[in-house]
Amino acid sequence: MMKRVPVLALLLWICLLFYVGIWIFLSGFLLVKVEVNRSSSCKDELFSKHDSSHTEHFCWSEPRFKRAVILVIDALRFDFARFDPEIKDPRPFQNKLGVLSEVVASRPAHARLYPFRADAPTTTMQRIKGFTTGSLPTFVDVCSNFGTNAIQEDNLIHQLGQNGKRVVFMGDDTWENLFPNQFHRSLPFPSFIVKDLHTVDNGILQHLYSTVESSDWDVVIAHFLGVDHCGHRYGPDHQAMADKLTQMDQVIRSVIERLQNDTLLVVLGDHGMTDTGDHGGDSQKETDAALFLYSPSALFTAGQEKALQEVVPQIDLVPTLAQLLGIPIPYSNIGKVMVELFALGSPEDQSAQERRQAEALWINAKQVNRYLDTYSLANKDLSPVILAHLKDTFLLAAAEYKALFGGPLAGGPEHSSRVQALIAIFQQYLNQVRETCQASWARFHPLRMAAGIAVLAAACALCFITSDFADVVSASYRRLLWIPIVCGAVAGGGVALWQFVTRSEVDVLSSLGMAALVSQLSFFWNFCRGKATRVFASEPSDLLNAAADSAQQRPALMSPSVPLVIFFLRCASLFTDSYVVAEGRVATFLLSTLAIYIPVQLNWAGRLLLPFEAQKSTPPCLPPQPSTPAASSSYKKESLTLLGCTGFLVVSLYASHSFHGCRDEQGGCEPSAFLTPLSGLRDIQLRNFRYLLSVSSVIAWVCLVRKWMRHYGNMNSKSPAVLVARFGLPLVAMFVCLYWAMSSAPYEGFGNLQEVVKLALLVFPRAVYVLFGLGVTVVCWDPLTVFLKTRKEPATSLLPPTYRASTGVSLQAELQHLIPHIYQRMRKSLRAGEREGTGREDDGQPTVEAYGLGTVYSAPLLLVLAQLGLVLAMLHPEGLMLSFMLLLLQACAILHMHSAATSLSTPGSRAGCFSVSWSAVLMSLGTVVFHLLVFSSAGCLSVSWSAVLMSLGTVVFHLLVFSSAVSLQDVSLCPGLRC
Repeated sequence: MMKRVPVLALLLWICLLFYVGIWIFLSGFLLVKVEVNRSSSCKDELFSKHDSSHTEHFCWSEPRFKRAVILVIDALRFDFARFDPEIKDPRPFQNKLGVLSEVVASRPAHARLYPFRADAPTTTMQRIKGFTTGSLPTFVDVCSNFGTNAIQEDNLIHQLGQNGKRVVFMGDDTWENLFPNQFHRSLPFPSFIVKDLHTVDNGILQHLYSTVESSDWDVVIAHFLGVDHCGHRYGPDHQAMADKLTQMDQVIRSVIERLQNDTLLVVLGDHGMTDTGDHGGDSQKETDAALFLYSPSALFTAGQEKALQEVVPQIDLVPTLAQLLGIPIPYSNIGKVMVELFALGSPEDQSAQERRQAEALWINAKQVNRYLDTYSLANKDLSPVILAHLKDTFLLAAAEYKALFGGPLAGGPEHSSRVQALIAIFQQYLNQVRETCQASWARFHPLRMAAGIAVLAAACALCFITSDFADVVSASYRRLLWIPIVCGAVAGGGVALWQFVTRSEVDVLSSLGMAALVSQLSFFWNFCRGKATRVFASEPSDLLNAAADSAQQRPALMSPSVPLVIFFLRCASLFTDSYVVAEGRVATFLLSTLAIYIPVQLNWAGRLLLPFEAQKSTPPCLPPQPSTPAASSSYKKESLTLLGCTGFLVVSLYASHSFHGCRDEQGGCEPSAFLTPLSGLRDIQLRNFRYLLSVSSVIAWVCLVRKWMRHYGNMNSKSPAVLVARFGLPLVAMFVCLYWAMSSAPYEGFGNLQEVVKLALLVFPRAVYVLFGLGVTVVCWDPLTVFLKTRKEPATSLLPPTYRASTGVSLQAELQHLIPHIYQRMRKSLRAGEREGTGREDDGQPTVEAYGLGTVYSAPLLLVLAQLGLVLAMLHPEGLMLSFMLLLLQACAILHMHSAATSLSTPGSRAGCFSVSWSAVLMSLGTVVFHLLVFSSAGCLSVSWSAVLMSLGTVVFHLLVFSSAVSLQDVSLCPGLRC
């Protein structure tokens, strides 16, 4: 037997292996960009003192505007901003922002509307970071959208404050978290109450007009949230969206009327939205926002308005605003200036326009080149070959710029053509820099990912060996535990020492990876050598007997190769793009195939329709099963249960396709109508039907859970946890239904009760959270839901004096489970009390009847999960409550199939050689189907409320299956208990 210290060391070592494997894999999968924590300044000597065409200051050019008003309309998709007069019957989001097209058409030299393309992930925090720093966030940044921290990189807000600009902010409080203590005046409003369409916008309007008319500001930033919240709640195709866009149209008109000639107006959307109102992915509807520029003074020269409108990347706004306002470009910017804004002057003076454009691009290119030099020294993820090419391009452009503008100004067609070529070279250079950074910061590290998978796979094999060959490990733990740990520590320390000597720095990840790999190889080598030694040292007769025992104990229910093949097919197919696109349908097919294979295999073995005969020899785990009419009836019942549950599972799996979402890469896919919230349905009858269907599903959910607990006797207990089942669960269901009813109805329909409805929309969810918290607390405080009934009268018939909890399980098997021991402890305790009180002798009868003891583990877990399921259903669209019911019923079907197939298989067949449980594979595939079909969001990068809670739904599926599996196992071990 292994002592406590070796066992603890073994567990810690295995945990460390898993953590190291996950760390190595994530280091290659989750892309992280190194932030350069440096700031630009007007005192930066980017220009040579010998360059006569420039001063030595970074912010050399004179600002075109003294003040700017920036209106951020969250989720302003580009087609929301366009006005198409040919549309006769516009949808709610079309032709509502008419002011933009009117100003562009009437004053083309003063205004321009651009498609404003965002980089994924299209979440608010990342987009604010993008158009204030000019840098590109990576995929891993999406997790910080819900826990925003202050931006450490240089940004426009910091530069405005450092250069004496007074910045006034009002709106989304995300800005206050990203730029703490950097505003001259700030009026933040909470941003995560997505059901509220008006509080933030109305709060801005109370201060916006008076602020613009005053003089104590240089830059005003107003971030409106109503359009985004309307999309999340109703979707874009709803009358509420039309009202909100009409309100934004009036806001823009009012601001334009109050602008002075030295002020620039910028109206932009941080991202777009899908047809369901979500965002976060990289589909065109999510990335294409709108950008509108206007000033009472001329922005463009005559004739430029006829040029083709090109898509403007969001990061290009950063250097453009910096130079227009006369402040340094943020240090980490890789955006490109919008050169058309720097071609001011008469059309006849083309050379002056070209000179200003070249100067703006020259400043921009110098700043980007400096950033590349600094970043390449801090991190080596950019290709040296590409960096050298970019450096050569920049030096070539710099030499040409000095040749053209370093001496006396020249003119003529040849000079103009050279300037135009120089402008093209600068633009090409800046475009190549952005493409290089995008490719580098969006590139996975396959070697690290493969190494992490290898370490995790080896750790899983190590766990299997330590569990299936526990006697070998226990007998040789010094050789199989301490030697691998020492070898791994020496290897990891050697790598760290070599790195410190050669590079004066230590990469902790590579050192731990080497330590994990060497320790695993040492373990497998010592284990294989020890097994070979035991084989050669054994007698031939012992080997034959062991082989015969293994053949007799081989599982008859299913060959382990079938679930293993399906499992590995599932894992291997994740490496193919085509499978990922059609993952939902393929996972359903695999799950259905495996479910159908179970009764087919049992029928092939002759154990489905006809009962098998009792075994001649007593199996090691279970006693012989008598061939009696009662046994035959029970056998037939199990067969019908298996067939019925299999059919129901297959039908329900394909029915779950009715709740599917759409990925970005699935062209022509239409999301399920159940994903549309009730508030987004125009048909009142359809809305009422959907609501009644959702309420019916909630009632069925509660009734099934309570019926399950009543069936197994848990409702007879006097434990406080039973009160949660009797009263807490129905109350949670009632508040969820009331919340759905209030949130689906428009505010205007309540008349004077709008304030009461707003209060109810806050009270009902909080009541659900409070009841859920109280329920979990009560269940954790007293989780036992067992009712004990002691024997009052002596029985007429005598039973064997060694009454056991179960007569269908051997003593050896019973010793491995805890519930029989709990019952025996209760029996002895109460029997001792009876002896002291009555002095009667023990007659061998059970001293106590325990109701609910067979589900002592699973009942509290199922109770907590039932409440959690209702909480998650409240946070999802109401139509998905039916999918939660399918989830519960599918879990029950899988477990009944597991129970019936176990009863129909040969008793004692599950002992012996290694096998993979088909039920475990079923549960895993069921989780995949639930994840993909029921809660599939709009793309792998999408961040919607459903996507945030997707993993919790998957956990609920796993735990529902696990809790019921525990109850089935416990009941099968304790059939003698009263339930």
